[in-house]
Amino acid sequence: MRMLSGLLKKFVRNGRMRLYDAGGTLHEFGSGENGPTVTVRLHDAALHRKLALNPELVAAEAYMDGTLTFEDGSSVHDFLTLFSVNRSGLASAGSQKLLRRAWRGLKRWQQANPLGVAAKNVRHHYDLSTDLYRLFLDEGLNYSCAYFRDPEKDTLEEAQVAKLVHIAAKLRLEPGMTVAEIGSGWGSLAIQLARCGAQVTAINVSPEQLKISRQRVEEAGVADRVTFFERDYRELDGKFDRVVSVGMMEHVGVRHFDEYFGKVRDLLTDDGFAMIHAIGRMTPPGTTGPFIRKYIFPGGYVPALSEVFASLERVGLWAADNEILRLHYYYTIRHWRERFAANRDKAIELYDERFCRMWEFYLSAVELGFLHGSNMVFQLLLSRERDAVPIIRDFIVDDERAMLTPAPKSAAKRQPKVKPKTATRTAPKSPRARKKAE
Repeated sequence: MRMLSGLLKKFVRNGRMRLYDAGGTLHEFGSGENGPTVTVRLHDAALHRKLALNPELVAAEAYMDGTLTFEDGSSVHDFLTLFSVNRSGLASAGSQKLLRRAWRGLKRWQQANPLGVAAKNVRHHYDLSTDLYRLFLDEGLNYSCAYFRDPEKDTLEEAQVAKLVHIAAKLRLEPGMTVAEIGSGWGSLAIQLARCGAQVTAINVSPEQLKISRQRVEEAGVADRVTFFERDYRELDGKFDRVVSVGMMEHVGVRHFDEYFGKVRDLLTDDGFAMIHAIGRMTPPGTTGPFIRKYIFPGGYVPALSEVFASLERVGLWAADNEILRLHYYYTIRHWRERFAANRDKAIELYDERFCRMWEFYLSAVELGFLHGSNMVFQLLLSRERDAVPIIRDFIVDDERAMLTPAPKSAAKRQPKVKPKTATRTAPKSPRARKKAE
């Protein structure tokens, strides 16, 4: 217990941890200020040493196994909140510095995602029962950051629709344009883009998601404008007016960034552009936490912007626009965690208690990573040519408002099912577009 006490004295600077060791002795750490008070009980003496050596992974596994429990009204979310507000204290401990150094040394090996392995890693998470995801996602099964205009008033459904519209507005679509979607989830974005008049080629390596996606585009009446393929992004060929990728880059791995952005570049027409939506970090390059890496997203990695832009420089793509969404994912995952908690009994019927504890730990950990950690979301517009994207970004707001504003009832009958969007009138033409018009 001496090793663990030494670590916790350095670690818990905000809030308070009340820890009952395996022998029943109570230890207290922290001042109780600027953080929650959490009561923890250990049921296995082996945890005294294991937690001191690798707390991030062992605490999660002990909670999953039931050998670490909470008392006095404390919860796993309280525990992880205490961890998140003391993150710097843990990083400063000598044993943890050595552990992180080892993780950095293994980083490229841990994120190796060659063909075949990449699909296996993705299926580990996304081929779980869709009924599980229905317990906590919105009706459209959007498993990525939503877009909140008012976090206290917007429902999850409203925020996810706003995200789809925000992305479609950035793509500046016109009827008949071709779009490649890399990593198509359960099909909500493909449906949105098809409703804007685009012909969408969407790829995914999850058979479970593809099955549901094909059903959904049929139900939405856009099956003639969306084609799904079970395919790795490296196996997609052709030329497209637009390329879009949402929540996919996190699965690429740092060794494959050039391969990924090189494929995006090769898929674009000369005057086309891409929209990349992904989780990033505002800190220097790091590693994936051991719990997330082992149990949730094997092969996954949240990149630093320095790694992203260095890769863009190497493959020769213009970064025409970058928007940083700082707290939107925090609000999104808060909804997910609360919905999962409300449907926990149904989740146990689908899986078991250990799985539910793992999922609770995962949702709380990632939610707090966006509240107290370094995580955020970035949305990049990328192009082969400097003038493929309008030189001012007003077109995004103009198109977004046009899509969110209902048409007047008197004009509804006169409007075609897919109408040209206002961006073509309000955004200034690029030099290339003017030359073509002449």
